[in-house]
Amino acid sequence: MRTMRVLRSHRFLVVTAVATIGALGVWILARQSSSPNSAVVARVKRGPFVVTVTTAGELRAKKFVQVTAPPQLQQAGVYQIKIASLVPEGTVVKQGEQVAELDRSALASKLADVTLALQKAEAQYEQAQLDSALTLSGARESIRTMELGLEEKKLAKEEAVYEAPTVKRQAEIDYEKAERALAQAKTDYETKTEQARAKMREVGADLARQKNTLTVVQDVMAGCSVKAPTPGMVIYAKEWNGKKRTAGSQVSSWDPAVATLPDFTDMESVTYVNEIDVRKIAVGQPAVITLDADPSKRFSGTVSSVANVGEQRPSTDAKVFEVKVAVVQSDTTLRPGMTTGNAIETLKVPDALFVPLEAVSNEDSVALVYRLSGARATKQEVVTGAMNDDEVVVARGLAEGDRVLLTVPPGHEKLKLAPLPAADVAKPASVTAGSSTPPPTPAANQD
Repeated sequence: MRTMRVLRSHRFLVVTAVATIGALGVWILARQSSSPNSAVVARVKRGPFVVTVTTAGELRAKKFVQVTAPPQLQQAGVYQIKIASLVPEGTVVKQGEQVAELDRSALASKLADVTLALQKAEAQYEQAQLDSALTLSGARESIRTMELGLEEKKLAKEEAVYEAPTVKRQAEIDYEKAERALAQAKTDYETKTEQARAKMREVGADLARQKNTLTVVQDVMAGCSVKAPTPGMVIYAKEWNGKKRTAGSQVSSWDPAVATLPDFTDMESVTYVNEIDVRKIAVGQPAVITLDADPSKRFSGTVSSVANVGEQRPSTDAKVFEVKVAVVQSDTTLRPGMTTGNAIETLKVPDALFVPLEAVSNEDSVALVYRLSGARATKQEVVTGAMNDDEVVVARGLAEGDRVLLTVPPGHEKLKLAPLPAADVAKPASVTAGSSTPPPTPAANQD
């Protein structure tokens, strides 16, 4: 019996100890769960604060020579022509070497039409020459006949001096008629001469036009073997939709570029920025350019231009603005068409206090944070300034080293907001987007 009592007593002690340990564990867990988790706590940092706008872009040479189809396409009556063949992109060519071959089929039919038109114009010119020669020859012969008739009338007039007055007067009238007819014939001859000249000018102009058209068509046909105007590397030209022109593409008289020969010593990255971020960007801002092909390389750049008018790009629904970033240094690895990453520095504050974006909440249009005082959270009003993708400047309300929660604590609605001093509220925030003035030192930590 005694042994049974001892066993029961030991069992009771064990159960009591286990229960006590369990209760202690539950209390510890509850205490830990009620205290802020260190994983969601951040410190207020002081240091340089940088705001960047990051976009993808494409390299392009600022200076280049275009390799184009013959410029007289429109004069030849051909408005579009197909690229029959094109050297591989990236081929290094010398001046005068062939870059592309254009399809001559449309020009061949045009050449036949122009040749027939020229032959017709030549025939009309010859016919006009013959007609003019025949007309003027007849007019000259008529004038000569009239001159002889006038001479006869003159003789008759002289012989009628001794005749009756009526006969004398009739002779005078006949002579005057012959004289006037001769004068009219000479005037008509001058008019016919001007008519013949005008006709010859007309048919001559048509003949010259057809000859010129034939010459243009022949020059365009010869220019279908497109040659490089200068030495360089061949980069295919782009169409309006961004696609590169290759064999089978069409070129036109208003967009005759087949390829380009870029100057690799002067490059720029062309990117498109949305209408929200473009307000932060200005000419002269520094940038860092990276290459998707070689992320290890970084190039310095400067914003050289910002478009004033937005546009709709094929791959986007929103309006975007073209921004050009000039590459400061040259490199042999840079090639047009390479995809780039552009980190444009829109703001740099040399000395600022900042916290993660998640630490700042908003309640009734008042910015606030949950600051830790020991193990207790307090609701603190703050004045914020510029922000980047991860952090935001706190102009007033916090001090360096303060601890803030990154999540809203339980029972936050019961916490009373600690407002800023009236003097701080009256002061405007000194750090805003586009400014490089550091913020004033906030109030000391009240922990």
